Amino acid sequence: MRRVRDFEVYVAGVCVVLGVLLVAQFRTQQYIGRAQIPSRRLEDLSDMLRRSDAERSLLEKEVNALRKQLAVVGEGERANEALKLELGKARMAAGLVEVEGPGVVVTVDDSKRQAAPGESPELFLVHDEDILKIVNELFAAGAEAISINGQRVIATTEIRCAGPVVSVNNVRIGPPYEIVAIGEPATLDAALHMRDGILDTLRAWGIEAKVTRVTSVRVPAYKGSLYFQYAKPVREGAQK
Repeated sequence: MRRVRDFEVYVAGVCVVLGVLLVAQFRTQQYIGRAQIPSRRLEDLSDMLRRSDAERSLLEKEVNALRKQLAVVGEGERANEALKLELGKARMAAGLVEVEGPGVVVTVDDSKRQAAPGESPELFLVHDEDILKIVNELFAAGAEAISINGQRVIATTEIRCAGPVVSVNNVRIGPPYEIVAIGEPATLDAALHMRDGILDTLRAWGIEAKVTRVTSVRVPAYKGSLYFQYAKPVREGAQK
């Protein structure tokens, strides 16, 4: 808004000069009407009045032009602020900024139960598909932002097995897994505790799963790279 204020000061200055000229012209006309002035002096005063009229007309035009410019600059500043607001919303939706709000914290850890003879030990461990199911349930319940052990989940995030650990955003993380989600706490909690849902399945194998409702929690921004080699934006109106 700096440019708008500079224009306003300049317009005010021009208006002051215009006012001074009008007062001077009025007093000169009064003086001519009252005094007995020699013809030569009268001609000089008439010339001054004509010049004053011309300067006043120019200043009036300049004031009008400046007011129009001021309106244009004001519209530009407002458009710029609106653009910044939309950009901020887009960055938040893309997961590029840290956010905070109410939600839940889900802690999942491997089972301490020993596998019985003939049972696979893998059944008692937290796998990538378990974490993915939890994340999907949270998003389906209206979660607005999610992180897994500090890794922000965005559109390009992968959750996959990486040997004995899980890879998220190409970062290897191990148990216990802390999944933080921002959204309506009661709704998110209920979604995870549906009968025969993901948490019931995990607990059946002794896997520890705890959901805590919180009034305020932070989800960090995505720190990885964003590189698109093949996907390109489609211009509006372009033919398919």
